[in-house]
Amino acid sequence: MNYSFPVSISLIYLALLSISCNNPENRGKGPYLHYLMAGEPMQESIIFQARLAEKDTIIYEDVHDPALFMSTDLKGKSGKIQFEYGTDPELKDVRKSPWISVSAEDDYIGKFMPRNLKSGTVYHYRVLYGTDENNYSPSPIQRFRTLPSKDAEEEVSFVMVTGSHLARFYLGGGFGKASSQGTEAYRGEDKYEGFHGFESILAKQPDFFIGNGDNVYYDHPDDFQVETLEEMRAMWHRQFFMPRIRKMFAEIPIYWMKDDHDHRFDDSDTTAVHPRFGANPSNELGIKTFIEQVPVTDPEEENPLTYRTIRVNQHLQIWMVEGRDYRSPNEWPDGPDKTIWGEKQKAWLKKTLKDSDATYKILVTPTPMVGPDGAGKKDNHTNPDGFLTEGNEFFNWLSSNDFDRESFFIITGDRHWQYHSIHPTGFQEFSCGAMVDQNSRLGVDPGTKNSNDPEGLIVQPYTSTEPSGGFLRVKVVPQQNVPKISFDFFEEYGEELYSYGLGGMEN
Repeated sequence: MNYSFPVSISLIYLALLSISCNNPENRGKGPYLHYLMAGEPMQESIIFQARLAEKDTIIYEDVHDPALFMSTDLKGKSGKIQFEYGTDPELKDVRKSPWISVSAEDDYIGKFMPRNLKSGTVYHYRVLYGTDENNYSPSPIQRFRTLPSKDAEEEVSFVMVTGSHLARFYLGGGFGKASSQGTEAYRGEDKYEGFHGFESILAKQPDFFIGNGDNVYYDHPDDFQVETLEEMRAMWHRQFFMPRIRKMFAEIPIYWMKDDHDHRFDDSDTTAVHPRFGANPSNELGIKTFIEQVPVTDPEEENPLTYRTIRVNQHLQIWMVEGRDYRSPNEWPDGPDKTIWGEKQKAWLKKTLKDSDATYKILVTPTPMVGPDGAGKKDNHTNPDGFLTEGNEFFNWLSSNDFDRESFFIITGDRHWQYHSIHPTGFQEFSCGAMVDQNSRLGVDPGTKNSNDPEGLIVQPYTSTEPSGGFLRVKVVPQQNVPKISFDFFEEYGEELYSYGLGGMEN
């Protein structure tokens, strides 16, 4: 789809975002650094990623006009990059990656994965970037911390978000006005800084961040379903240019997961055709673009997998599952052969869960398993016309294998409200809610006709009392007896809304 709109010369540059991505000394020389981030932190490795651009600004002709908003992009530029990293804040002990060429083939993105790091250690890093190995500029120095050793007993915390909807932020929940799906467009003087939630998260200083799907929205605004690789890439370019997210990148490493909107379109599977826009983007293009745009898999891996388990320390292990690549068509009737996870991933999940001796085990899923959800949905494990059979089978497997209801938890994205729900089997789920006010809504309550739990079998200790963007923080703190775990909900400006904790010292 080609977004070419007749715009008079008088409209050009109605709004100009003049925020440099780079060292001012490099201005005018190009290429420019679009962003720099560190992803997939482990005990001994990290994935660095940087992108080069032909300019250091994005020009919005009118960010509140859907057509003009969608016509913006930050075009890439070929060049060379080299990552430098070390434990000294001034990189006096610097180690270097090879020089990496970036080009249009990979969207001008370069990645590097050092594998010889020390656990529980703060590292500092930057990227050298320029036209060639003799003409380059250094980026500002950023930092991250590797995970503690797998037997470490120390405090650890992380934050999770979903629904980072840039179009609704600028255009409103109803795309131009307030609606049941969110508030009106954000028009504050700081609007070009991006989501306030990233600033609030940075202030909490978590050890890492999980972007749990719907990081961008390929099928929004309503009339602008993207179809091509170039258009999909532009969605990520706009998101990653926002200053607040780049400030968070500078200090917090990130794990990335995808859901429907950053795969293909709403409720997408591997075969579905969009009712208005057709078959594009394809499942294959959705998978490829996600792996290209974020540091989620080893850049040298030929057949990368996006599901994985991370042993954070002695007391915490997390599992991040893939919910789009292997699923059966949503329209199939529910039954034992219908799956979101696929048999290979499901077998891996069960085996690694049984093998774990972590005090707390957390399943991170892009879509809910407890809910409740709307009665008409077919996209997830809570839906009777969706994948309820697989969901029930998994809860029964947990019960029959004696998983503790106070040590195994589920955290989910996808839903646009925050909640704490308890499945009839006793297992608990926490939904992080949407990232921004403009993408939030009130939830679906247990025991109501418009829910998929009309009999009220789900117990819900907490649900959002008003539409609000925000995030979930999980914290594990060593104590004299059982380590304490807490699940803390915040609204997007950082105010705590609800907290649930278990473990800790006995009185």
